[in-house]
Amino acid sequence: MTQHVDNIAPHGGHLINRVATPEQRQQFLVEADALPRVQLDERTTSDLVMIAIGGFSPLTGFMNSSDYEAVVTTMHLANGLPWSIPVTLSVTEAIAEPLKEGSKIRLDDPNGEFVGILELEQKYRYDKVKEAVNVYKTDDEAHPGVKVVYEQGPINLAGAVWLLQRDPHPFFPAYQIDPVDSRSLFREKGWKTIVGFQTRNPIHRAHEYIQKCALETVDGLFLHPLVGATKSDDIPADVRMRCYEIMLKYYFPQDRVTLAINPAAMRYAGPREAIFHALVRKNYGCTHFIVGRDHAGVGDYYGTYDAQYIFDEFDPKALGISPMKFEHAFYCTRTQSMATTKTSPSTPDERIHLSGTKVRQLLRQGELPPPEFSRPEVAAELARAMKVAAEV
Repeated sequence: MTQHVDNIAPHGGHLINRVATPEQRQQFLVEADALPRVQLDERTTSDLVMIAIGGFSPLTGFMNSSDYEAVVTTMHLANGLPWSIPVTLSVTEAIAEPLKEGSKIRLDDPNGEFVGILELEQKYRYDKVKEAVNVYKTDDEAHPGVKVVYEQGPINLAGAVWLLQRDPHPFFPAYQIDPVDSRSLFREKGWKTIVGFQTRNPIHRAHEYIQKCALETVDGLFLHPLVGATKSDDIPADVRMRCYEIMLKYYFPQDRVTLAINPAAMRYAGPREAIFHALVRKNYGCTHFIVGRDHAGVGDYYGTYDAQYIFDEFDPKALGISPMKFEHAFYCTRTQSMATTKTSPSTPDERIHLSGTKVRQLLRQGELPPPEFSRPEVAAELARAMKVAAEV
């Protein structure tokens, strides 16, 4: 029997699995009512899932103080492995005080449903301003990531976790492809090089252009839109997924593209989140990762290409996934095609720049994005969704 070997090892060497076995789950259910409870918010619930399915390998739980401090200050775990975003469970002093290190904690989701177990290793205080300034490059409370940090409790609970069970996604079960499954799928397809693409915005022509440029040099494209918690003014996940379905049906070679959901939450941490997103896609089996203009940015907090420059701060071998860096793509009216400054002979006034923000603005004004912005089928879907939302 032939042994299949992955093209790229998960971060840290092996894929973490913290989904309880049926026997473990039964034992946890027996113990549940007697355990102290901590209720997770939407982001920490998705973090629990990502840890359990191996998306955050090598993490086996919420970070202890050593890993937390190392990540905040050096963008590496305490063992020296690259990692750029703290993954923590923060609670109030009143919740933390009675919890005993060395004990099990029941984890409930925002609806109060029992979803997991924390094996409490440590309780520790942390510096919120230090985390904000280091991770988000600002202490401005208007920044959505900073706002989350400032609003959460002052005590972090650390320890390994167990997810009670892996349920099908309530909205996108057909696209729930966990890391163990995506790796298996890539092997079946015979793909040796796979480029991952992250987005929280609906697909527009600039996205399509850089995805297809990347696809020219690798075996497969892993379209991996994020469907966890995002800002309230971001386009809803179901609308974005329908746009991708349209694009795959009409504009992409279906045998060279896989569409799957990323259940993680957005941090809006710009450059640091670009590294984080790359490592997550490495765990899903990608060998390459697209990094475009202002990746994971928000407002004017980060420079246009800061998310590309940050990759130069890491040892490529330690990172273990290759960034594919793209300049800001635009529609060139002279050549009547998508291009960047590397390929276009145009002057600035012959360039139509595209962005998710601009698409949202047009839709709110009741205007369809022009063909230079979006494929007509996608524009129609976005307009339909905006009309439905306005009527609710």
